Amino acid sequence: MELIEIYIQEVTRRLPEKIREDIALELRSTIADMLPDNYQEADVKKVLEKLGSPVALANGYRDRPMHLIGPRYYDIYVTLLKMIFPIAIIVSLISLIAEYMIGYSGEKAVLPVVLDIIGIGIWRLFEMAIQVFFWLTAVFALIERMDNGKEQQPLTASLKKWTPDDLKHISYIPKNKAITKFEVFGALLWTAIWATLYFYANQLVGVYEGNGERLEFVIPALNQEVLLHYWILVVIVIGSEIALSLYKLIKGQWTNRIAIANTLLQVFATIVFLLIVLNPNVINSDFITYLMDLFHITAGKVKAWIVCIGIIGFIVSAAISVYDGFRKAKKS
Repeated sequence: MELIEIYIQEVTRRLPEKIREDIALELRSTIADMLPDNYQEADVKKVLEKLGSPVALANGYRDRPMHLIGPRYYDIYVTLLKMIFPIAIIVSLISLIAEYMIGYSGEKAVLPVVLDIIGIGIWRLFEMAIQVFFWLTAVFALIERMDNGKEQQPLTASLKKWTPDDLKHISYIPKNKAITKFEVFGALLWTAIWATLYFYANQLVGVYEGNGERLEFVIPALNQEVLLHYWILVVIVIGSEIALSLYKLIKGQWTNRIAIANTLLQVFATIVFLLIVLNPNVINSDFITYLMDLFHITAGKVKAWIVCIGIIGFIVSAAISVYDGFRKAKKS
């Protein structure tokens, strides 16, 4: 009897006080019906084992779940987490870089600014991840407790019960055609990096010299005024890369349409790059002089090497991107 009373106590203490007495009476009756006449302690243990854990049994009598997010909403919750995390991170990074680009006055050395961006960026990403996780979890925990239904079947993204017809609205994505969120994030991060280098080339791209304590930027490689003559075209390229990356995130797989859009973007970006690099004044004269003294060659050869290496590297990179896009789009 002591084991029975302790078991009932463990069940009822987890229930609202107003129903404890009724549940206790019900459990005593149920256990009594399950026990044989002249039962022993071993018989009691067998019956209690059949009834299961007091925690699980108490949960069956409760009107609200004991878990934070149950199976009914868990899949939607995880899907939204995976969707919102990358978008929030990308927006946070772009806004951080834009904030520093707009607010930078040139008074502070560039290298410390870059290190500040990296440090603050890591902290902001961590903070953003916590914020997204906390608020999304809080919203779904609230939904879980407001749902008075007893149905525990997982819901679909449309918050309806799953049926085979739902499969008609889902595209099959072969593994070798899939576009991962890491791929999209990497593309957007690269866009942010090269855009920063373009608008601050005279403070980031060039010759650095060490004085024993830190590196100092001494000679810019490019003429910033010449670069900024093409800023409208460059902004179009930046916007196109961001738009294509977000479209890839939405579609989730390589298609002919994405491959064609990628090709058009690579062609346009290549044309813009050629316009810039073929400008005879884009390379800083001091940088040319520095390389002449370093390698003991003429100014013409310095320019030719820089232009040729830049053009060949850019065209090869663009060609690989175009080929890879169509290759993945055609895979089945």
